[in-house]
Amino acid sequence: MATAGVDEVGRGALFGPVVAAAVILRPDLELWLQEQGVTDSKALTPKKRQHLVPRIQSAAVDSQIGWVSVHRIDQINILQASLQAMRQAIGRLSPQPTQCLVDGNQMIPELRIEQKTVVKGDQSVVAIAAASIIAKVWRDTLIIRLSHRYPGYDLASNKGYGSPKHLAGLQKLGPTRYHRRSFKSCQQLSLLE
Repeated sequence: MATAGVDEVGRGALFGPVVAAAVILRPDLELWLQEQGVTDSKALTPKKRQHLVPRIQSAAVDSQIGWVSVHRIDQINILQASLQAMRQAIGRLSPQPTQCLVDGNQMIPELRIEQKTVVKGDQSVVAIAAASIIAKVWRDTLIIRLSHRYPGYDLASNKGYGSPKHLAGLQKLGPTRYHRRSFKSCQQLSLLE
């Protein structure tokens, strides 16, 4: 019986896709990962998260990423997009898990696997914490790459979230094709164009 931990990142960002990771850990290595410092990705420095990724991968039976584009987020809303990204990540796992532990309080629709939601699961379940780290590092790497293409929004620092410099960039330059136009901050600034 394989259990996967699932988490998403980038839900509150104004720029870039929402990204989820699903991880099946070897049960005998969960304690070792905790000792290595695996916890909620938001509680770790970028350097520590980077350092933990190869350790998580070595302790995982499998880990996979799912992501949903800005265009799709604007079509179906961020909650549905987050759940879709989680479903994608789980669907890519091999072997398929028999159970999923999902961070938060929202069940993943159309998932044909037993699932259990865990509020603040990234703080209490090692597999969810591992998924949060994998997803965060993957998304941050993508946003940093995109920041070279779209200077002026301070994306390398804010990772697409609505920091003062990002909002100032939006006001001055307008939204890019990777901005979520269904989000209020992007709409108000789009009207200024």
